[in-house]
Amino acid sequence: MGRTLSVTKSGDLEIVMTRSFDAPRALVFDAWTKPELVRRWFGPHDCEVVECEIDLRVGGRWRYRLRHGGEREMLLQGVYQEIDRPGRLVSLETNEDCEASEGQALATLTLVEHDGVTMLTQVVRYGSKRIRDAVLESGMERGVGEGFDKLAEVVAVPVRAGTR
Repeated sequence: MGRTLSVTKSGDLEIVMTRSFDAPRALVFDAWTKPELVRRWFGPHDCEVVECEIDLRVGGRWRYRLRHGGEREMLLQGVYQEIDRPGRLVSLETNEDCEASEGQALATLTLVEHDGVTMLTQVVRYGSKRIRDAVLESGMERGVGEGFDKLAEVVAVPVRAGTR
């Protein structure tokens, strides 16, 4: 697993995304959970985060409103189910474009650090194979990949002389 996003199917309901970052996992976790940092990287290049609310506690909600190309908007939101800083974050996500029961997905983010490099793994479990496949066909991989490229820039730690 390298510095590019890997997206694979797992079973009938899951998407597994992995990517490594040249940064400590605490910094990657912060970039995932602090609104001022999320605004800098979340979404594809042609997308702006126009609303970002995060209540980082079990039962707390998060909500992002994205604007594509200055026009079309998309709302993403969820409720935190588990928080184990800085290694794991689980949330139940909802998408306004799907039926309520099928539009929910359980997203589990895991961060593992080794020698200053953090491997991010996100497993998203959907309510049906149809929704999982529709998400894959929606261009999600490109959007997440571009967002993760921006995330890599946000968490980049300057290399000091004589290190690494």
